[in-house]
Amino acid sequence: MPATISKNTFDFLKKLAKNNNREWFNENKTLYTESQENIIGFLEDLIKEMSEFDEDLGKIDAKKSLFRIYRDTRFSKDKIPYKTNFGASLGMGKGSQKGGYYLHLEPGKSFIAGGVYMPESSVLKEVRKEISLYGKDFLKILNNKDFKKHFPELDQDDKLKKIPQGFEKEDPMAEYLKLKSFIVVYYLKDEEISDKNAAKNLTAIFKLMKPFNDFLNTPFL
Repeated sequence: MPATISKNTFDFLKKLAKNNNREWFNENKTLYTESQENIIGFLEDLIKEMSEFDEDLGKIDAKKSLFRIYRDTRFSKDKIPYKTNFGASLGMGKGSQKGGYYLHLEPGKSFIAGGVYMPESSVLKEVRKEISLYGKDFLKILNNKDFKKHFPELDQDDKLKKIPQGFEKEDPMAEYLKLKSFIVVYYLKDEEISDKNAAKNLTAIFKLMKPFNDFLNTPFL
């Protein structure tokens, strides 16, 4: 049987959001461990499903793909010690050169994403060049009926106000060249996460992202 996200896992995250302190966490470490194991089991199934359309994903270790629940508070004013979500990088992470996938599980706020997040400046420049040179190909992917249905627009966070240096102001792809990340996001309802076929259903949506990732990865092949 395919692994599913247990109701207990979301219950743990809800309780953690109300009791985000080390005392409560240590007293309920078993709840965390069980939830973590549940997520890893689900990720193993998800990776297996996704590797059917992207064989590189088959190399990913489910346990290593899961981000730590402990927050790094050293340089933050917010000293809350724990994240109230489980996040997993399936080839996608801050500064990564390669387009990949991401899963975020949080009661009422779950989502999946794909693309390149906050790449280094040299990588960003190459991706922008690709978009400028092959804008029609890029727009064909974005305007695909199924793609657009799930991802109406690219994430606009941290968008520049002006066209970046090295590109023409009149570039028809100017608005895309202002982006610092190239990300698509699909928000999930809790019942979509707890569905017994969640791994298959999410894989179908992740698969729609592959042409987008392939385009972003082209300069580095």
